[in-house]
Amino acid sequence: MAVEIVRIDEGNMERLTDIAPEVFDYVIDARFLSRFCASHESLLYVAIADGAVVGQARAYVHLQPDSPDQLYIDNLGVTPAWRRRGVATRLVRALLDEGAARGCEQIWLATESDNAEARGFYRSLGLFESEVVMFAN
Repeated sequence: MAVEIVRIDEGNMERLTDIAPEVFDYVIDARFLSRFCASHESLLYVAIADGAVVGQARAYVHLQPDSPDQLYIDNLGVTPAWRRRGVATRLVRALLDEGAARGCEQIWLATESDNAEARGFYRSLGLFESEVVMFAN
């Protein structure tokens, strides 16, 4: 079955009506989705198979006052039935291509230190790991 990669924006938010399990962390809220899509710096790509969203990846373009913009990949989710079939790779590559088209010279993302699967996936894309300390409230 063919998988279509689609950028979601204000003109096609209705494509998010049929969503497979575990693609998003929470149920889509129309208010949040509308605000997200209205921001020029927010990016959301989805993978659609047989009319259903089976994967998603989202990112933000971080505008910088003293250096080229950066692409921050914020979230990636693929429904279990579609994992290890190239969906995540195609979604992340769509984000990377969009970031490059917008002049982003660096990308970054974070994952849990014990998430070996994610760490291996990102290394397979040619990304390298760096130790960081995160603060949260």
